[in-house]
Amino acid sequence: MNDSVEKGSLAGLRVMVIDDSKTIRRTAETLLKKEGCDVQTAVDGFEALSKISDLKPQIIFVDIMMPRLDGYQTCALIKNNRQFRGTPVIMLSSKDGLFDKARGRIVGAEQYLTKPFTRDELLEAIRRHAMAA
Repeated sequence: MNDSVEKGSLAGLRVMVIDDSKTIRRTAETLLKKEGCDVQTAVDGFEALSKISDLKPQIIFVDIMMPRLDGYQTCALIKNNRQFRGTPVIMLSSKDGLFDKARGRIVGAEQYLTKPFTRDELLEAIRRHAMAA
């Protein structure tokens, strides 16, 4: 296993994971907490939007296919809020089609990860977007 991120280097980083899959939420939360991140989860876009202004996450991972408010709509709402416009949003999807990736870019997503993602992919996305800020 590539351990290029020293343990603790992500300590205190506020991360939000929005996914209607309990398995994905739990997997991401477990991986990120091991790295020292402060992880909050939400089941869908509505729950996430009600938590974001209190938690002020430094990076947000959002699933595309969710009930009520999908990932594209959630990302667009986050990016349209002046306070969170600069917060990196990483789209998560089981589909890796060109159209989906393009649509993610249109609504302001910084990156697109295909599920199932690996620990390294998750950490690389954080290093690239949240740590650079």
